[in-house]
Amino acid sequence: MGRKKTVEFDEGPPDDFDPNNPYADPVAMLEHREYLVREKWIQIETAKIIRERLKWCYRIEGVNHLQKCRHLVEQYLEATRGIGWGKDHRPLELHGPKKVVE
Repeated sequence: MGRKKTVEFDEGPPDDFDPNNPYADPVAMLEHREYLVREKWIQIETAKIIRERLKWCYRIEGVNHLQKCRHLVEQYLEATRGIGWGKDHRPLELHGPKKVVE
């Protein structure tokens, strides 16, 4: 019996979770909740990294930051859209993912 060379993480949602009857399998419900929390933290940390890059760009570019840092501002606004925990009961169109008009 040998050791595994790599660590494997289950990064997806649980397969046996039923959203129509979440309390049918309590283990799957807890795994699903942990999955949702993990995904929220990833979104939050991504937004923090983009914010740090934006601060750096503002400091370096000085008066030209409006033109030179515009792409970071757009990335930051898109990254922060809808990453809250949803306890303020605002409508989804105010803070949810941006809708694509076709």
